[in-house]
Amino acid sequence: MVYILAALLPPLGLLVNGQPFSALLNLLIIVPCVVLGLIFPVLFLAPSVHAIIAVYMKREDRKHREVVEAIKRHGPPSANRP
Repeated sequence: MVYILAALLPPLGLLVNGQPFSALLNLLIIVPCVVLGLIFPVLFLAPSVHAIIAVYMKREDRKHREVVEAIKRHGPPSANRP
């Protein structure tokens, strides 16, 4: 759901994901992309691409922290492999 929001309304998607500074940066990216997007239409996609990548990176960071916390709590996995 956050990915769809990040693609359609990039600053709002970043705010919902808990990234206010990235949302502000995305707003700053939108202004020149809209102006230059009239000449180079592919630039209309830049804010959405930025938002999707930022959401993905934040989620991967959360997963990594969860794994590290689990290893701290329960110890590393055993080395007994068949």
